[in-house]
Amino acid sequence: MTARSTVLRAAAALAACSAWSAAGLAQDLHKLADLQYAEVGGQPLKLDLYRPSEPHAPLLVWLHGGRWEVGSKERMPLGALVEHGYAVASLDFRPASRARFPAQVHDIKAALRFLRARAPDYGYDATRIGILGESSGGHLAALVGTTNGHAELEGSLGEHLGVSSAVQAIVSYFGASDLLTILAQSTPYGLGIREPALKTLLGALPNENEPLARLASPVFQVDTRDPPLLLLHGDQDPQMPINQSHELEGAYERAGLDAKLIVVHGAGHGGGAFFDVERTKVVAAFLDEHLRRDLASDASEAGSRP
Repeated sequence: MTARSTVLRAAAALAACSAWSAAGLAQDLHKLADLQYAEVGGQPLKLDLYRPSEPHAPLLVWLHGGRWEVGSKERMPLGALVEHGYAVASLDFRPASRARFPAQVHDIKAALRFLRARAPDYGYDATRIGILGESSGGHLAALVGTTNGHAELEGSLGEHLGVSSAVQAIVSYFGASDLLTILAQSTPYGLGIREPALKTLLGALPNENEPLARLASPVFQVDTRDPPLLLLHGDQDPQMPINQSHELEGAYERAGLDAKLIVVHGAGHGGGAFFDVERTKVVAAFLDEHLRRDLASDASEAGSRP
């Protein structure tokens, strides 16, 4: 394939991004559904894997939103990125009402270990992995990404405990980052959603269990070894304060790390504007920069905190 045809193909895929849906993905892309990555208490944990036509595609992991409680791996809005040449694993993980934090992070890290260990079987390249999520899934993506090798959050699920769960790029769509400030920043409408959700996630309001809230907050986990970060947030979000993204961007900047916040003007909490042509081009460029460069030299970057 020539450089020109590659560019034209990528442009066509990105131009079509707004037309993609989960239903369309199931029909039009190479989808492997309901792959079990771990089991907890007799309950299987599963993911769906979408693969482009090209072999050895870099891998992305998608985390759905839903207040850490509802939502499903079936909602996977990254079809244009699959067409752009990425494999995408869309995860289900335990809801907070069934298992409080840090269970969700333990599940996701188990999935990352599974996906890295099984890369030769499924034909993608897991040398570098990008993690993306929206809303509560965006919070989890940022937390997983800023805790590479964190012993307390690693967990012991699955069959691949000797495999790295590290990720090398983070994209958070309108996610939380500081559970100790989010309620003070929230509108009355937002409080009606956030307070019960946080109680379910943590077993208490954040100020009632500050050590656990800090552990669950990406802003407190940032250090100089963390992967590059892209944030997208609507300036009219009534549910997830945009200051949550500003806080995480600021923590990255103070650590001298690569972070960029895209403010989607006029956007609320979610919606098609986050996955339109313009924003998808930005996300694709970010992922291309950090996941496709010199893959063979990345073995040292998959290490963990001591």
